[in-house]
Amino acid sequence: MRGFYIGRFQPYHDGHHRMVEEIVSEVDELVLGIGSAGHSHSTHNPFTAGERVMMVTKALAEFDLTTYAVPIEDLDRNAVWASHVRSMSPTFDVAYSNNPLVIQLFEEAGVEVRQSPMFNREVLEGSELRERMIEGGEWRHLVPDPVVGVIEEIDGIERIQRVSETDANDV
Repeated sequence: MRGFYIGRFQPYHDGHHRMVEEIVSEVDELVLGIGSAGHSHSTHNPFTAGERVMMVTKALAEFDLTTYAVPIEDLDRNAVWASHVRSMSPTFDVAYSNNPLVIQLFEEAGVEVRQSPMFNREVLEGSELRERMIEGGEWRHLVPDPVVGVIEEIDGIERIQRVSETDANDV
């Protein structure tokens, strides 16, 4: 069985990783949809789709699971979003999400959706991690080690700090 899990992964963090840990017990293959793929270099979306593909690919290497990372560009028409996702992705049997809109759109399209408990959501949230990066705070312990490596390789901290100077209201 092939599952689908979408997120912006800005960055991919331990909350996402715990969700994947839950999913791997239920599927043979997993498609990770890299949401908002066309957005980067802003406080809200600092990393490119390619950088996020690197993050999830390296972080998921520890699992004995075939994975596919698929960039999904935003489509500002919710009524056709699920078919857009399906057109960009390998076929899948079940979707995983805790996002109410994603759940609604997939269910309306006839896709089974499974939810997972949120893990330490008050800290493991992209906006919290990005804020820590901007302020020079501790963030490395909140993401898988391979993600730290990707962020360091691309000078991600310097980037998010620099773009936050111009779009500080966009965290």
